[in-house]
Formats: sequence, C-alpha cells, structure tokens
Amino acid sequence: MILTPFKHLKYFRLRHLHQHICKMNRAYLRHLTDDEKFELTFQYVDPTVRVDRQFNFCRRASETVSSFSQRVAANIDKVVKKKSKNPNQAPVEVSVSVNGNLVGDENVLCRDIFALSSDKVTLNVCGHQFEVVINSPWVNCVTLPGSILAGFPVYPLKFETVYADRQLSEFTWYKSPNKNQWIHVGDGFVYDTCNSDVGAFLKLSCLPKSGDLEGPRAEAVSSVQVQAGPGFCPFETRHHFTKDKCQGDTFRVVSYNILADLYCDSDFTREVLHPYCPPYALAIDYRKQLFIKEIKGFNADIICLQEVDRKIYNYDLQPLFEQLDYDSDFCIKGGLVAEGLACFYNKNRFKRLETFRLVLSDELNSNQLFSDIWEIVETNQELSARILNRSTVLQVNILESLDRNEVLVVGNTHLYFHPDADHIRLLQGAAIIRYLEHIMDRFRNEFGKRLSLVLCGDFNSVPECGIYQLYTTGSVPEDHVDFQSNLQQAVRVPLQQSLRLKSACGTPKYTNFTAGFADCLDYIYCEAANFDVVQVVPLPSHEELSQHTALPSVVFPSDHVSLVSDLKWT
Repeated sequence: MILTPFKHLKYFRLRHLHQHICKMNRAYLRHLTDDEKFELTFQYVDPTVRVDRQFNFCRRASETVSSFSQRVAANIDKVVKKKSKNPNQAPVEVSVSVNGNLVGDENVLCRDIFALSSDKVTLNVCGHQFEVVINSPWVNCVTLPGSILAGFPVYPLKFETVYADRQLSEFTWYKSPNKNQWIHVGDGFVYDTCNSDVGAFLKLSCLPKSGDLEGPRAEAVSSVQVQAGPGFCPFETRHHFTKDKCQGDTFRVVSYNILADLYCDSDFTREVLHPYCPPYALAIDYRKQLFIKEIKGFNADIICLQEVDRKIYNYDLQPLFEQLDYDSDFCIKGGLVAEGLACFYNKNRFKRLETFRLVLSDELNSNQLFSDIWEIVETNQELSARILNRSTVLQVNILESLDRNEVLVVGNTHLYFHPDADHIRLLQGAAIIRYLEHIMDRFRNEFGKRLSLVLCGDFNSVPECGIYQLYTTGSVPEDHVDFQSNLQQAVRVPLQQSLRLKSACGTPKYTNFTAGFADCLDYIYCEAANFDVVQVVPLPSHEELSQHTALPSVVFPSDHVSLVSDLKWT
C-alpha cells in the first residue's frame, strides 16, 4: 500500500511501483499541511479475482476510523465483485490496529490513530497486514524532458518530493527501444547519454530517502526517443582547458548570457533576429541541453549567468547543479520581467555570508548613495523617465573562501541593451560600482578578512565605451562621448570610483556574435591588486562562430559566448 494525493495523479508519467511497496508490506500515509485531511493510496493485489489496482483516498482527519475503514472496504469490494463476476463473492473487510489491538471503538477518530507517534499502526485488508508509515519520503511529481539528445546530460524535470532528501535518494536509469524490455544504463540524478542510446526511450526509477527512511519507488518514462545530437560543439574544445578543478588559492569563474527563452520564443526572433538558426535549435528544450553541458564541463567554482528564465532556474539549473555540489542564488529583474540573474558557487570551496539585490530603478532617485548623480539626471525629464523605466538589477553575493582567509564580493548584472543608450549604461555602471564600493566599505572590517571584488555580466558596452574606462582607470570626465549617444537626453556627469579593476579575459574581439552585430560586450572584472589571472580559456575562433552564419546555432545555444577565467589571490 502507498499513499499519494489525487491532485498529483495528473502527472501521467509518474507511476509508483506497487511491487516494491507490497514486498515491503507497508502503507504510506501523508498528512496535508493543515492537518485537517490525510491522503492514502494503496495497491490492492488479489490474483484469485484478478485484481491489481491502485486506490486513492483523501479523507478528513475528523472522520472516525470505523467510517474510514468502511469507505476503503466499499471501494475495494466494488472492484472485486466486478472482476470476479461472482454474486456470492465474500465482502472485503478492512480494519485498523494499534500495537496489535484492533480499533473497535466506533468513536475513535482518524487523527487520533494516524498521528506521528511511536505507536505501531497496521492496516488490515482481507487478512493482509500492512505497517502504516506516516509521512515517509515521497515523490509527488517527476517527468523527463521532451527533447533528449545523445551526448548530452539528461535529468528529471519538475522533480517534487516531500519528506525526502534529494542527495540521499537513489536514481536508476534504463533504456528500451519499445518500452517493454528495459536495460540498466546508469545511476545518479544525471545520466550522460551516448550515441548507442539513439532511438531508445529512457526510464528513470527513483527511491526517495530521508535518513534511514525509504519511501515508495516512483518512475518516469520519456515520451520521446533519444535523438542524434548536433555532433561536435566548439565548447568541447574549450573543455580541454578545464578538465581539472581549481584548488588552493586559485578558483575558476564563468560569466555567460544564456539567452532567455522569453526573448527567443517568438516569430520575430525566428524570422527577423535569427532567421539563420533552425527553429528547433532556437527552442529552449534544445538549447538548454547545450548550455548545461557547456557550463557543467567548465568545472567552475563561481558561475554568473544572465538572461535566466525563472522556469529554467527552478526546473533545470538549480536542481542539476545542486546535485553537483553547488549552492545558488536567483535574482529576478525589476518590474514584471520573468528572467534574471543566477549565481552558482561550489559549496565545497565557498560559504555564502550575505546576499543583496539592487533594482536600479527603485534606488537611483531615492537612495542617498546616488544623490549627486540623480541631481543631474533629474534635470532631463526624458532621461530620468527612461532610466527609471528599466528593469536592470545588480545581484551581489558575499562568499567566504573555505580554503583561504579571504572573502569574495561577487557582483552579477545585465545592463540596458538599446543602441542609443550608451549614456544610460554608463550611469547604470556608475551606480553599480558605487553600490559595490559601499558594500566593500560596510563589510571590510566586519569579517576580519580581506574583501575582494569580482564583477561579472553582460554590460552591453564595448571596450571603447565609458564603463570600461571607469572601471579600469577610476574616472570618466563629464564630457565623455557616451553622454552624447542620445542628444535629447544628454547630460554632463563626472564619475569616479576607488576600486581599480581589470578585465580578467581582456577585451576579446567577440563575446556577442549575431548577423547584425558582433563585438565584446561581456566581462569578468576583478580587483587588479588582489588577483593574478592564471588562465583565460580561449574563445571560439571566427571560423567556428560563423560556421552556421552566426549565433545562436545548432552548436551554440546563445548569441553570447561564455567567458571562463582562473583567478589566483595575490
């Protein structure tokens, strides 16, 4: 017998394995959050009348045990009589025992029996006894992806459990050409498919665990067969430089705009922005397999991502990288935008101390930290309205090194994209670095360790623009050309900052490569005095980028290229 709620039966790919449960002679009972109801499901098997069926119950805790037993018996009896076609079939009898004593008092309530206690509760069905396990580990929902490519990692989607520890739970993978005969192919939350899997369906079996407790197995079968992958991807060449993880005083940083599905799933994108990319290769179910394999293969310690769809973080990135020993933080953009920033860090090397989220449109005109900038900006009504209408956000995570007596302040951002907005990006970049200066000053003495800044992101700004000058030299004059990018919104703002940064990856020719534009927009900035750059993973060549006209393509999942650098504390 097993327990599951009615509402979760809509996930048709989820099936609890009654063979495992009956062998254990257990019934699994789960209380709902308000404790006014409980949920019960059991698999009743009686070969003599050819019954092998799962029954589902959702009952009130205030119901008497007698009434509950009668309802269970009536439902089973109905099926048994229908199957047996014997009008004289003996009625099904159901009862409940506590510590071996039958509950005979008709006034005893279910809440009094099915409570979390040391009492041994038994459900008796037609002479079969089943130990009732209350609130055992349980899989509510698990599905497999709608697209599976050979040579790429596959993992469960919408994996939802209660009372279970995902790290302790067991995952077993099988394949079959016809969903009949299943062959064991792997273990673990993630299965790396191979070319021999092409044409096969996949099945995942999960045994949920928590401590010494085990729940009923659940399985999911893919609705699609494994398809042939795109072949060799250029990021696999880059993986040759990241086979080994960093250690000691060196750590690896990745910054990557992964191209949100929010901006990719439209006719305009398919027909105007990226007509050179096949529609199937623009679909997020295809692209996410590529960028997950790419990121996973970098063996990074800190990963800063931009344009992360909320659903991709919740169902793909966070569950997967959690299994790979990463903790993470997701930072949604301002307004009603359903994408944002994500920061992952190796929890074996870093511990998060603080997290901050700065929505620039909420702070520029109200935070005293930016008052001198805003006094000038607000004199131009068109500019002030435009800059306050942006959803730009800064994500900050303060990470303590577990290897060294060091603390990292890790910033992650994605600035406004418009071609005539160099002035807005410069103002946004100035506000961001000022806020980070404030964070550094605030915590510099609190932790008793050296604080160092790493700032990643898609700045939508080429090296000739003011942001690069501000960050690397410390100042930008009020007559900088960026302030003239839109003459109706022109202002003169002298900008300074005290942190001396350098671009860990330099200024590569391309970090963004589309048919209409190609240049360096992405950076990993770090404090020049505190870090040596040990390695910059080479970027793809122009020939690789243009092989399929531009990005994204069948082998590049985004219009941006990932940046990867190994930094060493000085």
